[in-house]
Amino acid sequence: MFEFDSATLSRMLTSMTLLFHAIFATIGVGVPVMVSVAELIGIKKKDPHYTLLARRWTRGYTITVAVGVVTGTAIGLQLSLLWPSFMQLAGNIIALPLFMETFAFFFEAIFLGAYLYTWDRFKNPIYHWLLSIPVVIGGTMSAFFITTVNSFMNTPQGFEMEDGTVTSIDPLAAMFNPATPTKVFHVISSSYLTAAAILAAIAAMFILMKKGSQYHKKALKLTVIATFIFAITTAIAGDLSAKFLAEHQPEKLAAGEWHFETEEGADLVVFGTLNEDNEVENAIRIPNALSFLAHGDFNAEVTGLEETPQDEQPPLWIHYMFDLMVSIGFFTLGISLLYIVFMKVKKWNEYNPLLLWGIAAAGPLSMLAIEFGWVYAEVGRQPWILRGFMTVVEGSTTSPHVDWMFILFVALYAVLAVGCIVVLRKMFKNNPAEIELENRYPQVAATKEDD
Repeated sequence: MFEFDSATLSRMLTSMTLLFHAIFATIGVGVPVMVSVAELIGIKKKDPHYTLLARRWTRGYTITVAVGVVTGTAIGLQLSLLWPSFMQLAGNIIALPLFMETFAFFFEAIFLGAYLYTWDRFKNPIYHWLLSIPVVIGGTMSAFFITTVNSFMNTPQGFEMEDGTVTSIDPLAAMFNPATPTKVFHVISSSYLTAAAILAAIAAMFILMKKGSQYHKKALKLTVIATFIFAITTAIAGDLSAKFLAEHQPEKLAAGEWHFETEEGADLVVFGTLNEDNEVENAIRIPNALSFLAHGDFNAEVTGLEETPQDEQPPLWIHYMFDLMVSIGFFTLGISLLYIVFMKVKKWNEYNPLLLWGIAAAGPLSMLAIEFGWVYAEVGRQPWILRGFMTVVEGSTTSPHVDWMFILFVALYAVLAVGCIVVLRKMFKNNPAEIELENRYPQVAATKEDD
């Protein structure tokens, strides 16, 4: 049906699944943190607004978790169907984190059920809040374990190859490979950031539509402050990741930065274009910044792409993925900082429409940054599926029926996306926060902004 070989179709299907799953996985890791923080503030301040935030965020979160389960299962299915040679080689090595990821999910799901159905069941609400902690731990550990698998694919270790056979398997060494610390830090921190930014965008939109009450203003304050904190930690994680790449995957850094020749005091190339001779044009150059990014020294030597054999070089278009990811990160950091400054200066209005539009934009942009980051991470490893051991073509299926599977999964994801949006819309549109606040906490009158 499609005029592509099986390996290309397998890459297309896996890419589509991973990019779709990343939306729900990111929310699944980050939202429980915001729920836990909101409920704790509500308990400490005796403020029902924050408690209601936790309630409503949890309800929305359960819907996204349900969709994430389906897409996560699809990934596991596709590993076996689309990448049989890879699983035959690496399956025994990465079995432990794959199993532990499933265990972490069940751990999260059990306590999420307990958390959902025990609201108002404890005389001391702090006991209910304690149930949110295992949910946070489960979501974060799920991300940790699955990220170690991806880290292993970038810097494989914990086994030996003898005549094409894997021997001397050490699962813990495979999990805790050189890529694990920076990649896990980056994935978890950016998930927290994106969840906070999305929740902030929702609150900002309600205020912009003149439907914002004290509930939405408190939601905005909490989520934007969280966005700022997590933006800082994500920037630190990104810096550490760049230094890791410079040492362990120099070809990925070189391709992403369009750094072709090994040199000291290397410039950082921002956006731009390439001519037919692979010469950079129309770019912004920051002198010596790449050397500092890679090694913390403005005069350090940075390995160029010329050091990597032609057939092992990643595609150069990943440069744009890196630049877009970083640009969005700095925008999110800047707009959240601007809100905090406006909030602290009494004469300035933190509900300025332009500022609110910026916060509203930061939500979907942050999710796009997640997607751009994963594209950079995965395509930047090309042509390897297991770096140094197996290429993507070697690891893929030879089945001629991947095209029909592609169509099937496109239909599945379309149904899931539409269903998720419809359910969330009905769940919250038919039960506005102000009405729920009055019904649950009649002593609190939800006030709306007059202007």
